[in-house]
Amino acid sequence: MLRSIRELEDYAIEATDGAIGHVKDFYFDDEAWVVRYLVVDTGTWLLSRQVLIPPIAIGEPDWDGRVLPVSITKDQVRNCPHIDTNKPVSRQYEMMNLGYYGYTYYWEREQAALRATREPEGDPHLRSCKAILDYRIAASDGEIGHVQSLLVDDGSWIIRYLVINTSNWGFGHHLLVSPEWVTEVSWAERTLTLDLDIALVKSAPQYDPGEPLARKQEVHLYQHFQRSPYWNYEVERAPREPGREDGRGV
Repeated sequence: MLRSIRELEDYAIEATDGAIGHVKDFYFDDEAWVVRYLVVDTGTWLLSRQVLIPPIAIGEPDWDGRVLPVSITKDQVRNCPHIDTNKPVSRQYEMMNLGYYGYTYYWEREQAALRATREPEGDPHLRSCKAILDYRIAASDGEIGHVQSLLVDDGSWIIRYLVINTSNWGFGHHLLVSPEWVTEVSWAERTLTLDLDIALVKSAPQYDPGEPLARKQEVHLYQHFQRSPYWNYEVERAPREPGREDGRGV
């Protein structure tokens, strides 16, 4: 299913032997558009220390209770490598952190799928999901809105859509675009550019953030933009199998 990044903020994280904190943010790979880590604030338990936990550690979520169980212990979290989340995450830290928890490196798992587009040994491209919210969205011929949220597949943790709010640009509604249609990112200017024109975007199917997103709506979206849908060609890039037919955005 598809979940809004905004919805997942503040979910409780439960270790195998007790609560360890809540979700503060997510780090995603800005090349593959996949969530690599949950940023967990441990609160008073560890003096509000923040730790990174890979999605592969997540068990069966309690969506009604807003709880994500993880297959690690409180002692493991207490003794995990320290990180300053105000600074970029180095590949060396990722190797140390993933190795500490006993997980294989995601760039090794994805080597075959990504060999044509990136070198798995290269520097990571981790970005904060929270930081990208409110970035401006530009079509090929002008601005169209800003990023209100991201829809992530809760099985694979792949970011499927950017939720675009167009209210400040005269369109007055929400719409979805795929990260694959982003041709340029200016982190300095906080702008994402799409290979779409304003007229095509303006006539796109509207999206209601309060309603479930059905596969038929996704089909309609891709037909409108005359693009091939991800489920027709995608090689699985993330820790777990999606196992989904429909999605839900909140």
